[in-house]
Amino acid sequence: MNHKEALLKKAKELEVEFIHLQFTDILGVMKNVSITIEQLEKALDNEIMFDGSSIDGFVRIEESDMYLAPDLSTFIVLPWTDSPREARLICNVYKTDGTPFHGCPRNALKKVVKEALDMGYTINIGPECEFFLFHTDEKGEPSLQTHDNAGYFDLAPVDLGGNARKDMTMTLKQMGFEIEASHHEVAPGQHEIDFKYADALVTADRIMTFKMVVRIIAQRHGLHATFMPKPKFGINGSGMHINMSLETMDGKNAFYDDKDKLKLSKVAYHFLAGVLKQAKGFAAVTNPTVNSYKRLIPGYEAPVLIAWSASNRSPLVRIPAKRGNSTRIELRNPDPSANPYLALAAVLKSGIDGIKNEIDPPKPVDSNVYDMDELEMKEKGIEGLPANLYEAVKMLSTNEVVKEALGQHIFKKLTGAALYEWNEYSKDVSQWEINRYLRKY
Repeated sequence: MNHKEALLKKAKELEVEFIHLQFTDILGVMKNVSITIEQLEKALDNEIMFDGSSIDGFVRIEESDMYLAPDLSTFIVLPWTDSPREARLICNVYKTDGTPFHGCPRNALKKVVKEALDMGYTINIGPECEFFLFHTDEKGEPSLQTHDNAGYFDLAPVDLGGNARKDMTMTLKQMGFEIEASHHEVAPGQHEIDFKYADALVTADRIMTFKMVVRIIAQRHGLHATFMPKPKFGINGSGMHINMSLETMDGKNAFYDDKDKLKLSKVAYHFLAGVLKQAKGFAAVTNPTVNSYKRLIPGYEAPVLIAWSASNRSPLVRIPAKRGNSTRIELRNPDPSANPYLALAAVLKSGIDGIKNEIDPPKPVDSNVYDMDELEMKEKGIEGLPANLYEAVKMLSTNEVVKEALGQHIFKKLTGAALYEWNEYSKDVSQWEINRYLRKY
């Protein structure tokens, strides 16, 4: 029995009635085409079409027909459905001529994963995804009222989101996630659920699934879950730290070298150097909204300077203490508004470029970079991340490594959307301006 026949048999045995064919647009929003069980065989033969011109950043109306090609390994029954029972399949997007659509974010990541594979490496990614839980009003609309006043690792009764987070964790486990940690974060109403690392494509799929589950379970608890990077002034924002390592074909961690002072291999140093070198260029991908840059400011644990350290958490890149098979590099600037496929493609391509060109990193910075003045930063050659979305887009526009990771189609659509958002934001009159100027002038 082949994979297709086995999946058809499994779906019927589990009494699945509806299947959601999921894919992600360029802005990182999950889309789906729902079919009945009777159409599943047709879907598995890649015969389900949709109108690509209706999806943000896909194609013009005259070239709109797209095919969905399900990845059979992503079939999961949705635990919160019972009668009728529903399942999902994550899809790659193809053109009518049978070739991969170059505007599909999943295809962009697959291209970078293959490049690493051709070099003899598989990529392992472990994300740390933070989110806020807010009350909804009488109309069901989200407010900015938090459900607790708890802090980092606090327990009930102050952590009133604990029950929702517990249900999220149990649902994710039912869907095959291995949960490593679940806790309250620093800010009131802020939470984090960490799941075990996996290869880059599986992890990107899981991040999209994770967001879907968190929102749905929160709603069932009368709460609104948001992955907005900085929903409230004066408190920490939400990050999506990315832990990365490379594995050789014989299963060894390519970043580990027992003979080095920090136990890091040359491959690790080159990868790290590539990430640091392209950090300004990929910021528009890892931090893609106007709001992203309200999080990247000093004083709220988010990194603002392009530096690395094995001993403190303030720089952009940290080397966590564990070594051996756990040796990894942690990138701290990405936030959960990022499209995970594109963010991983851009960052990993940067690291791979560092390996290919044998780039060496600058010296590590072991002092707190938040405490450095401009003169000390200049002496150490430390530069900052872009200050806003407009600066980030300008940096991306001149970065050939990241542009290659995205491909021309995604690059143009992504930067076009970002500049549109920046222009809309620039024209808006905010409450801050009214409070500051209405009486003054």
